[in-house]
Amino acid sequence: MDEHRDDIGSRFGMWLFIFTELLLFAGLFIVYSVYRYLNWQAFHLAAEELNTFIGALNTVLLLASSATIAMSITALQKKNKTLALALLGFTILVGLVFLVNKYFEWNLKIEHGLYPGSERLLEYGKGEVLFFGLYFFMTGLHALHIIVGVAFIGVVFFRIKNDRITHDNFVHLENAGLYWHLVDIIWIFLFPLFYLIT
Repeated sequence: MDEHRDDIGSRFGMWLFIFTELLLFAGLFIVYSVYRYLNWQAFHLAAEELNTFIGALNTVLLLASSATIAMSITALQKKNKTLALALLGFTILVGLVFLVNKYFEWNLKIEHGLYPGSERLLEYGKGEVLFFGLYFFMTGLHALHIIVGVAFIGVVFFRIKNDRITHDNFVHLENAGLYWHLVDIIWIFLFPLFYLIT
């Protein structure tokens, strides 16, 4: 056993980090809500430019990946390293698919001139400019969290493969799971705010 191991401290540190991330996104959700209230008609029209199917698909993918990373913890606790690695591999794959979907969605908006600072968007009113500014910033920040999460899970994957994380020493896997659940919860709020509320 590692004499420097501190599972309680590690878990507490992750929960503290998650709390600060929730504060950040809560602030952004409040900003979004205020601007939406002040520009409800423009936000409604701008939201119609988004692809609800891609947003819904990404939601299903992230929910599935939340389940697989949770199952990987159980698999490792039951000493089924192969299954734990397979479930983590699936979670990483889903994260990458999410990013690819987001890339194509963003690319389509950029091709149509619906991005902050574009001439076409400036022809619209202030509400549309605010909507797409918030859309790119908030979904971009979320995508950054997905990238960090995929990297974090990747490190955990190789640590399990090399027996540095085991059935009796899995706090880093738990922390990766907590972080990934955070990413999912944030998207659960982003999806209806941008794609569904009319």
